[in-house]
Parts: sequence; structure tokens; C-alpha cells
Amino acid sequence: MYAYVLLALAIAAEVSGTVALKFSEGFSKLGPSLVVAAGYGLAFYLLSLVLKAGVPVGVAYAIWAAFGIALIALVGVVFLHEQLNATMLAGLALVIAGVVLVEIGRATA
Repeated sequence: MYAYVLLALAIAAEVSGTVALKFSEGFSKLGPSLVVAAGYGLAFYLLSLVLKAGVPVGVAYAIWAAFGIALIALVGVVFLHEQLNATMLAGLALVIAGVVLVEIGRATA
């Protein structure tokens, strides 16, 4: 359970870094650029702790990537007023379904 709390924190840090990347304007703004570096640095550090705790790298990365993608899409729609259409929603659903299948495969391996 501890590893998955760390994984959730890693995802939050990565999402924060990615959102800040949008506002860094190509790293031309110092504040958002520092948040990008801190967010990604913290995300990778926490991900390393998740792996050290015994979560297989494929499972950890699949969960990290899928939830990151979904959360970034949600932030884009809610806060940045980006458009999301049915095809994009289907793609997000497939990514999440893929993570579920990876987790099921791990449980039966």
C-alpha cells in the first residue's frame, strides 16, 4: 500500500511539472521552469522509491503513465479550456484499460 501512495505522489508531481511546462513558454519564464524541474525531479525520485518497494517496473510505469495522461487531459479541459472529443476519450479509455490488463496479468503471473 505504501508503494502505491508513493506512486500517487509521483503522478501528482509529474502532472504538476507538465502543467508548469505549459506556462514556462519554452523555459523562458523562470518560475514555471523551476516548477517543471522540481516536479519532474520529485516524480522520478518517488518513482524510484516505488520500484525499490517492490512494484515491478512495467506495472509502476504503466500506472504512472496512464494516470498522468488522464489527469493531464482532465486539467487541460477543466483549467486550460482545451477541447476533448469522443475519439480522444476513447483513446484515454483504451490507455486505462491497458493498465487494468497489465495489473490483471501481473496478478495471474
